[in-house]
Amino acid sequence: MLHGLAAATSAVVVTALLAALIRALMLKFGRRGGDVTPHLGGIAVSLTTVGVACAGPVLDVAELGEGVAPLLAASGAVALIGLVGDLRPLGVRVRLVVEAAAATTVVTLAGLSPGAGALAVLWIVFVTHAFQLLDSSDGAMGAVAAVTALGLAVCAIAEGHPGHGLLLSVLAAALTGFLLHNWYPARIHLGDCGSLFTGFLLASSAVAVHTREPGAQTCAELFALTLVVLTDTLLVLVSRRRAGRPILRGGGDHIAHRLRKLGLTTQGSAVVLGAAALAATLVGLQIHDGRIDPVAALPLGLVVPVAVVLLLRVPVNGPALRRRAPHARTPNESAGAPVDLAGGLG
Repeated sequence: MLHGLAAATSAVVVTALLAALIRALMLKFGRRGGDVTPHLGGIAVSLTTVGVACAGPVLDVAELGEGVAPLLAASGAVALIGLVGDLRPLGVRVRLVVEAAAATTVVTLAGLSPGAGALAVLWIVFVTHAFQLLDSSDGAMGAVAAVTALGLAVCAIAEGHPGHGLLLSVLAAALTGFLLHNWYPARIHLGDCGSLFTGFLLASSAVAVHTREPGAQTCAELFALTLVVLTDTLLVLVSRRRAGRPILRGGGDHIAHRLRKLGLTTQGSAVVLGAAALAATLVGLQIHDGRIDPVAALPLGLVVPVAVVLLLRVPVNGPALRRRAPHARTPNESAGAPVDLAGGLG
């Protein structure tokens, strides 16, 4: 308990300090001119999460636990490919291949059957990019991901995976430390490195913790835990399909942007998304504990299509944004403006 508290506290402080250092270095040595917000904050989140999680075994105060080291290695590979995408144009196929290979490693170690394993790999890659897509407005993804990480940490501990529980708690703490700089007006962004790392680690941890074959309870639980990002992804796909715009082109058509059109501030939209994630996570935990029957949770599935239909009625920016450097803003864009690009998947 004391080690977990110390690890979480360290993650908050180290991430906040490291993000500030990265921002200062990028402003000093990076691009000049225009209102460009640094976008390599994911380095702080990923390095801190991996470093603090590994500090326990190094200091001989805690063990990583079975399966945690390979999970960290796979997540690190995804973070690295995201960092490459932040620094230079990177094809979608290259990223998908790396993510699929990393997900296959996690699934194989989880011991799932070939059929269930294939579905798990697809789910991990999908959720990874769903979190990346959500990183389109100041504070939104960080708030949702931190809540989701805490929910999964509780599930991990309940399933007898304290190592995964500690890792997820550290991730939640790192994201909280990063939010100190990413809250509106954001002074630094996660970039692909941070968003892909976070999404992959959350999705892969969920699979590693739920090693039983996919059933009604597991599916309902994981659906609840990822309700917000799944809704946002479906909304974006349907919106761009209806508008005849390229699906892989960034735009201001996410939930956070539509909430701002309804009158919420950038901070308010992040709080609403975080609160929605908290409510859905609590439902997921109730399903995990068996207090809610998976069948009784079916109405929760109606939330996604209903939310998408209602949010599609909110007008947003029509044309896709012109491709620029990740998270670069023109003088006319606010810090919470709709620039997601997401390395070509926003």
